[in-house]
Amino acid sequence: LSASMYTEIQQERPDGGNILTHPDYIDRNPDLIKPKKLLNPVKASKSHQELHRELLMNHKRGLGVESKPELQRVLEHRRRDLLIKQKKEEEEAKKLQCPFEKELLKRHQRLDQLEKEQEKQEDHAPEFIKVKENLRRTSTVTGDEKAA
Repeated sequence: LSASMYTEIQQERPDGGNILTHPDYIDRNPDLIKPKKLLNPVKASKSHQELHRELLMNHKRGLGVESKPELQRVLEHRRRDLLIKQKKEEEEAKKLQCPFEKELLKRHQRLDQLEKEQEKQEDHAPEFIKVKENLRRTSTVTGDEKAA
């Protein structure tokens, strides 16, 4: 059955049956709905059309495709810097994960807390104790100067 249909198509077409130039639906039944060419969704999109228009304008002006607008270059540079900074922070976090580093960090924080507490205690000390300490310092300095 299919072989006889193929021979009929070949007999109807004297040019050898080039499908692209003479499709089946033109020669056959005129009552059939003829298919329409499908639209490419990429080419139909607004962003693609705008990009294509921009590329054509840049080509007419003589600008290369490699040359980017200044704003785009700056934004890409910032993104690159941000990624590098994030990678460095991740590496530092990994370094701090070893137990020795953790202990050092804890000791450093404890020492900072002790220093802050001492400063607070000195700030709350009565005024006459502060003045007395200052007098002792000045009297030892003047006594040393007299001996010399």
